[in-house]
Amino acid sequence: MPKRGQETLREGPDLSEANLDLGSAKKRRTLWIVLWLNVAIAVGFFTTGVFGDSSALIANGLDNTSDAIVYALSLLALSRSRSWKRIAARFSGIMLLAFAGGVIVDAVRRFIEGSEPVGLIMMVMVAVAAVVNLLSLYLLKRLKNKDVNLRAATTFSVNDFVSNGGIILAGIAVLLTGANWPDLVVGVAVAGIAVYGGVDILRDARLDVHDERGTVHGEARD
Repeated sequence: MPKRGQETLREGPDLSEANLDLGSAKKRRTLWIVLWLNVAIAVGFFTTGVFGDSSALIANGLDNTSDAIVYALSLLALSRSRSWKRIAARFSGIMLLAFAGGVIVDAVRRFIEGSEPVGLIMMVMVAVAAVVNLLSLYLLKRLKNKDVNLRAATTFSVNDFVSNGGIILAGIAVLLTGANWPDLVVGVAVAGIAVYGGVDILRDARLDVHDERGTVHGEARD
């Protein structure tokens, strides 16, 4: 006859490592850090984007705002079911696609109405943002056993860092030429990166369904 303590463990919830996420506290702490970093950077991008009349900076401000919302969703999803996490990831992907559409509309407006971006402001702001985004990416890369939502968060940080490189080039071009087209081109390019990231997140969420069921995409479930 099993001992009382053994019986209690057997009848209680499964406390195996597979069901108890021992890294959830670290994941939560990391997400809080990158959440507030993105909020700070978004405010910086919007402020400098307005004063510097830059489509690329405002585009990145919108991008980092959507990132902050996604990190907040990721925090909520950590203790939720796998299906809830997929819903949060899908929302993240759709948000990225919507953000990309807004950036393209703003770029077209600036092309028609004209703009005078300030290259120096663009370069200084993006240099600060690059350091912050690199730190966020480093923190997220350190996490192990990432679910679909945390993979989405990592995708966002990669996109941000790539976008920063484009703005540096645009800032240099604006300084050298005095034209606004480099700023507009990078703004649209940032939107393109967002579209790619959004589609990738939606695809990952869909594949996660098959992974959970043990099926292959396009394969009928028994």
